[in-house]
Amino acid sequence: MTVVKSNVNVKIDKTVKERATQLLAHMGIDQTTAIDMFFRQIIAEKRLPFQPTVVAATDTALIALLESNKANEYTLDTDNNGTLRIDKNLHADLYDWAVNG
Repeated sequence: MTVVKSNVNVKIDKTVKERATQLLAHMGIDQTTAIDMFFRQIIAEKRLPFQPTVVAATDTALIALLESNKANEYTLDTDNNGTLRIDKNLHADLYDWAVNG
């Protein structure tokens, strides 16, 4: 059986990519293998292989960000479960805070 390969093109923060690549290298795994493993786990579990969590809104980094002059630029959205949804392309700094703290 011939396996047909397909490319995945993803734009990601350079620092995130570098940090992840270094950690993966220490595990003996390259990026392609890690992404393949991630996708296969999604298929096996029929969900994300981890549980996203809502970060507490009292975090000082979020408070400082919202109190900055950019505070009026944000409209925060939640899904049906009350989980915060942030468009990383529209609000990269807020998305970075939510992911990295």
